[in-house]
Amino acid sequence: MPGVYRFFDEAGQILYVGKARNLKKRVSSYFQRTQLSPRIALMVGKIARYETTVTRTETEALILENNLIKELAPPFNILFRDDKSYPYVMLTGHEYPRLASYRGKVDKRHHYFGPFPNSWAVRNSVQILQRVFRLRTCEDSVFKNRSRPCLLHQIHRCSAPCVGRLSSAQYGQDVAQATRFLEGDHSRVLTELEKEMQLHSEAMEFEMAAVLRDRIADLSSVLQQQSMDTVAEGEGDVDIIAVAQMEGMICVNLAMVRGGRHLGDRAYFPKGRQASGDLLTPAEILEAFITQHYLDDLAEGESASAHLIPSVLILNHPLQSSLDEGESSPEDLQELINLQAGRKITFLHQPQGQRRHWLGMAEGNAKIALTKRLVETGGQLARARALADVLSLELESLEQLRIECFDISHTSGEATQASCVVYAKNAMQSSEYRRFNINDITPGDDYAAMRQVLQRRYANYQELPAEKMPQVILVDGGKGQVEMARQVLSEFGMDISLIVGVAKGEGRKVGLETLIFADGREALELGIDSAALLLVAQIRDEAHRFAITGMRAKRAKARTISRLEEIEGIGAKRRQKLLARFGGLRGVSNASIEEIASVEGISTTLAEQIYRQLH
Repeated sequence: MPGVYRFFDEAGQILYVGKARNLKKRVSSYFQRTQLSPRIALMVGKIARYETTVTRTETEALILENNLIKELAPPFNILFRDDKSYPYVMLTGHEYPRLASYRGKVDKRHHYFGPFPNSWAVRNSVQILQRVFRLRTCEDSVFKNRSRPCLLHQIHRCSAPCVGRLSSAQYGQDVAQATRFLEGDHSRVLTELEKEMQLHSEAMEFEMAAVLRDRIADLSSVLQQQSMDTVAEGEGDVDIIAVAQMEGMICVNLAMVRGGRHLGDRAYFPKGRQASGDLLTPAEILEAFITQHYLDDLAEGESASAHLIPSVLILNHPLQSSLDEGESSPEDLQELINLQAGRKITFLHQPQGQRRHWLGMAEGNAKIALTKRLVETGGQLARARALADVLSLELESLEQLRIECFDISHTSGEATQASCVVYAKNAMQSSEYRRFNINDITPGDDYAAMRQVLQRRYANYQELPAEKMPQVILVDGGKGQVEMARQVLSEFGMDISLIVGVAKGEGRKVGLETLIFADGREALELGIDSAALLLVAQIRDEAHRFAITGMRAKRAKARTISRLEEIEGIGAKRRQKLLARFGGLRGVSNASIEEIASVEGISTTLAEQIYRQLH
């Protein structure tokens, strides 16, 4: 009978989750065979007990196995990071639809295109649609209250439907053509534009004909620029999945084609003990990736992952059953993918023509990503890679990782300063460090100080170029400081998932810190051996050093002035003359009464008073 089995160690910790067509035969095989691979032998040696769950069908077993792997993360299963937060191009359900990039749960009122492998691909598509079809991108509240066209209309990126420059029907025609373009029907869009231009020309509406002429030129230019290897007429939506192995490391490269346009790649590196040691077969790796990437719990009704599944999946290896007799077949997985998508999905592993070219590119990119990951296994790069993995950051290269860290420093509320240090391009960037004098707060109120420095730092974040926008904002402090950062970023409309608090551990020892998040994620205690935590500690300590040196300098300057101010008869002008003559408070302190009295405006009596005050 089909079902799912789970192995546990003596401490009750999950070791492995598997599925089988015949539960009894499959589970018993682990303990009857003598020729076990090193990985399986290691796992069997740890097994203290097992549990089984009988299912009605092999498909149900596959669903249950997938859900348990995602929930329990067993160390002997191959685990891909389950990140479904892909960006989409969205056209809203408004009378005059708004064009925007979007992440999150889909809403049936709107129309989505994608997903895209990264935010750059979405921005590029939005720019093309603005340039060619001039669809609006403003929020509905702005659209509703416009009284004159905005700058985008002046630079020919919007047709200004907000002020009635074209009717709802005309705008709807532009939306329909943009939709067909996103779906890959490029030739039909060009044909329609050419016919429409001819009609306006015959009606002597030359201004409108010129607009359409420019639109055709722009669209032709876009298609020509991408015709080398990214546009294939009639291909529609395709995912190309290529697996590569090198020196015990595995990479699955996912290339996305939407509307015939090759949008880019995204590399995945599995976790778990199966990701190293024994080499898994490509079929096993592909099955694990497809299952974890495309399938959700079908009991939840319509799933967002249904929008992830294109009509064609191209694989660089067939989904053939290289497993034991008790395992389920690749047909079960294909049937389940069809059920998830609600339509027939085509699986190919020997494509021809353009698809063959795409597959070759995906395989090459998988090998390149593996090589880069292997290079990143030593020194500072290893720490950066570990942190990116722990925080699930979307990075095409570690060069893109930018971290800004904030620290507050003062002495019993005196001379409060905040520091901001920057880690970018795999090194500390001292030229980008900044100090902030904190004023108008209750002395010693670190929360108010953190609020002030973040408000000043990110007040104009919309104007920051992409390379200057941090992927991580480190805050030296616990839940209180993280909450303060969350409030500030929320006020500015920034992504609160950027915030990571570094709470000190027992005895303030490095390695005992806890990472705290503002977006509801569970706190992380990475441990003293964590390469990721070593990088966090390095950046945090640099922020503390930079803050405390600035605070001490500010305090010393304040105290220098205050000691002279305490002397009766010394005003601002006399104090300035004394400091200028002797080069500072130390010079004044080292001067004799006669030398002090030689300063203009300082009598012998006042010089004696100054000397006594400073000694």
